[in-house]
Amino acid sequence: MAIILQESLRGLFYAPFYAAFSLGAYERLGLEVRLVSAPNPAAGPQALFDGTVDVSWGGPMRVNEMYETRPQCDLVCFAEAVTRDPFLLIGRRPCPNFTMADLASARLATVSEVPTPWLCLQEDLRRAGFDPAALDRVADQGMAANMAALRRGEIDVVQLFEPLAEELIAAGAGHLWYAAALRGPTSYTSFYARRGMLADRRGDLLKLVRGLYAAQQWLHRATPEALADAVHAYFPDVATPLLRAALARYRALGIWGRNPILPRTGYQRLVAGLVSGGFVRGTPYEVAVDNSLAEEALRGDLPAL
Repeated sequence: MAIILQESLRGLFYAPFYAAFSLGAYERLGLEVRLVSAPNPAAGPQALFDGTVDVSWGGPMRVNEMYETRPQCDLVCFAEAVTRDPFLLIGRRPCPNFTMADLASARLATVSEVPTPWLCLQEDLRRAGFDPAALDRVADQGMAANMAALRRGEIDVVQLFEPLAEELIAAGAGHLWYAAALRGPTSYTSFYARRGMLADRRGDLLKLVRGLYAAQQWLHRATPEALADAVHAYFPDVATPLLRAALARYRALGIWGRNPILPRTGYQRLVAGLVSGGFVRGTPYEVAVDNSLAEEALRGDLPAL
């Protein structure tokens, strides 16, 4: 029986997941995996409760949100792929010695499509001694609209993921101010499922995690050209030079883990932002994370990719 795997949105920082598909990592382990897309990021968890999908990938943020809002929630994260924050601040002018103080005098446009990028950034600001509420911030526009506003000079700095950030940099219309990955481990994306699924289909989920682990290992040794080739089918409208540059930046920033273990330090750093931003009260690591499949995957044989 196939595993129905759901993506929360189409994003380049999910490259390890796409590489696993394009390289045939699951087929080599005798596992059929069917990829489906959530209608929107917030709708992803509901499909697990409805039983229309078996596993989702997305942020532990969503798991925390469900524990906050849904009685008797039983979701659990069980294999991490994105271990650092993939969002970047791109400014209209260069700011080579950026500090959080530079945002106090700038008009900032933050991501509205999902809450995690701002929640993590506002925690960075708090730790640097600044009140996030005091910023001149555009919070209700999408990334594409914010890019256009930056080009028109209506805002000073915009929060983006790749390859949108690389598009502005390559055109000379934007300059890298801050890569959020530099704050250190911040658990950003993992597989998650209902806890019963980990018991009922443990053998299949172990193959799923081993396939991801094989893709992670391949990703860190592949050439930029091979990496871009592996994910290009999922981003057909992105020019190859832009795709290579964006993936190279992400790999250099260390946003992709080398194994599927979801570390306590990264989880706690993420949850700190969710809590300080008033999004949730926070779910304990032991409730929201189960590394047993990831630990077993590290001991098993991997398919040659």
